[in-house]
Amino acid sequence: MDRLRTLIVDDEPPARAKVARILTTRDDVEVVGEAADGLEAVERIRALRPDLVILDIQMPGRTGFDVLASLESDMPYVVFATAYDEHAIRAFEVAAVDYLLKPFNRDRLFTAIDRVQARRESEGKGPQAALERLLALLDSATPGELKGHLEYVERLVVESRGRRILVDVDDVRSLRADGNYVAVHVEGRSYLCRGTLTSYADKLDPRRFIRVHRSVLVNLDRVRELKPIARGDQLLILDDGSEVRMSRHYRDALSRLLDP
Repeated sequence: MDRLRTLIVDDEPPARAKVARILTTRDDVEVVGEAADGLEAVERIRALRPDLVILDIQMPGRTGFDVLASLESDMPYVVFATAYDEHAIRAFEVAAVDYLLKPFNRDRLFTAIDRVQARRESEGKGPQAALERLLALLDSATPGELKGHLEYVERLVVESRGRRILVDVDDVRSLRADGNYVAVHVEGRSYLCRGTLTSYADKLDPRRFIRVHRSVLVNLDRVRELKPIARGDQLLILDDGSEVRMSRHYRDALSRLLDP
């Protein structure tokens, strides 16, 4: 797995130095920068595109929560580091991977890093790695070999008001992660199903369903238009007129499927 590119955000220089010093002892982490306040944090996140931000909450100008609210896309993994325990519930509501209460030691920080790496592993070892492996298999395998390796579902089982319903994958426009659930969007409605986006991605043909964001899968058969937008991202227009933002990290993999 690639090293975890990490940005450290804290208004206290000794706190930033302590975290950086500990992280340099791990081979799987690369400290790519630091920020001393919320405004600088937003600028550095947009410029560096880190995998992980270790983020203080109480800072001059903008809080850690304000920083996250300012990010339009490509949300990094977040570990909050603060001296105030009253923010813990809100931290997990904004999908933080962990919450470090100062003062914390080396082992506690390593536990947080391990949790981020585990989350990263469950979501596909980085934005494109899993898809790239599948594309390599598709490029090299004969039809017989491919059938032996990959079997994908043609229907998904969803629940609605206590009933279990079979939905044809042809009718699915997109799937979105929503906490411990996945929202399956079909003709005219959505079904909220327990599970992870990765578990659904494993069931679906990657030549048809592609991850366009960490939290979104899209049915390529439903895409009608691609519009370039800011910072290399693209806007996918689906056949019902709905729009899905595609992170630039997934753009090359999509191009390989559309233009083999």
